[in-house]
Amino acid sequence: MEQPHTIWLTGVSGAGKTTIALALQDQLTRGGRQTTVLDGDILRRGLSSDLGLSHEDRSEQARRAAHVAALFAQIGVVAVVALVSPYAADRRLAREIHVERGLDFFEVWVDTPLEICAERDPKGLYARNRKGALSGLTGIDAPYEAPADPDMRVSGYGTTPEQVAARILEQVAPSLLPDDATSGSSRP
Repeated sequence: MEQPHTIWLTGVSGAGKTTIALALQDQLTRGGRQTTVLDGDILRRGLSSDLGLSHEDRSEQARRAAHVAALFAQIGVVAVVALVSPYAADRRLAREIHVERGLDFFEVWVDTPLEICAERDPKGLYARNRKGALSGLTGIDAPYEAPADPDMRVSGYGTTPEQVAARILEQVAPSLLPDDATSGSSRP
């Protein structure tokens, strides 16, 4: 990972993307790398506060995140993106934005069953959807186009976020793994 890099985590709400992203950030920092997490929820409070949940708005959210991630990667900061990014075309565009600039892009599908995501429901989205107070929930009444050929597919349950992060880094840059990368016991 000597050259600029973005790690793009995709999956439905509650899959564990943000928790895994934070574990990646921690491990990369302990490995001596500057890193930042671009989380979809945080981006929606600022950079993308003008966007809703329409197909077009979700695509624009992914496009903006890809450009910001590429800007960080260009200055040597590892960008870890945690974004639902439900459409395959948007993830392809994110990769193209990086490739055009000579930047590495590593797509990770956090594949967690909807039942587990709905049970976790960290933001209450699934409960609001069941009550009819929220529509357009990805994977329920809005599409999620699962990656056909991600660089890596991981489970967001049944293991710790630290272990998942270590597995990702083993694929991206094993030399950056700190000795204690797989310790920890919190759930993604």
